[in-house]
Amino acid sequence: MDNKEQKKQYIGVIRYDGSAFHGWQFQPNLPTVQGTVEQVLSLITRQPIQIQGASRTDTGVHALGQVFSFFFNAEIPKRLRHSASQLLSPNAQITNIKEVPLEFDVCRDVKWKKYCYTIDLGKESDPFAHKYAWHIPYNIDLELLQKLFKYLIGTHDFRGFQSTGSQMTSTIRTLYSIQLKKGGVIGPIDSKTLYHIEYIGNGFLYHMVRNITGTLIEIARGKQQPDFLIECLELNKKFKGLCAPPQGLTLAQISYEPFTHT
Repeated sequence: MDNKEQKKQYIGVIRYDGSAFHGWQFQPNLPTVQGTVEQVLSLITRQPIQIQGASRTDTGVHALGQVFSFFFNAEIPKRLRHSASQLLSPNAQITNIKEVPLEFDVCRDVKWKKYCYTIDLGKESDPFAHKYAWHIPYNIDLELLQKLFKYLIGTHDFRGFQSTGSQMTSTIRTLYSIQLKKGGVIGPIDSKTLYHIEYIGNGFLYHMVRNITGTLIEIARGKQQPDFLIECLELNKKFKGLCAPPQGLTLAQISYEPFTHT
């Protein structure tokens, strides 16, 4: 049935362990978040349901606040959220489903997204953190790391931090805030060796957060000079730095309200 003919549109918020999926986007014969959620919702409602995600995550990348939308030609069953979460367990959970106007666009109406990248600076890898953090057994200059943030905040052409394979027509994005915070985001969040870098922006390019994080770490451990960060940002050439591994990245939040500094 064509979307325009359907009666209602809904959005859901989902959290998932990315290590259980081959990314967000549907792939034939592979477990993906989109494919699994569509299968579960269609099974419960007994109608074919297709969902659209507000953001795409790669294999191994986690989410605490991914948002998706779908159309349905009636009121959804009252226990849809709970029933779906039961079937998605233990790798994913839908935390909320609500109706939105038919003209709402889950992608275009996004005002900002928050990604967090977790690093483990312990000399030995924490066995309970390795799925959710990048273990870095080197001396990292955290003060230098934080000083580099100022060069990235604001509106820039981030083409120099985009990996090949993207089809984005514009590479200009705005980063509202970058902060280094103690602790992890998921997993053993209170570990003394865990930190996470929090990125808030109006949008992100393919591998942008992972490429920026890898570059920041390379500089903070003395493998690159600070000028390399500026070179990547200002020359806008193909990214040639280090792409941080996927397991440290978490899509923490997607908001449809204007960003305000707190």
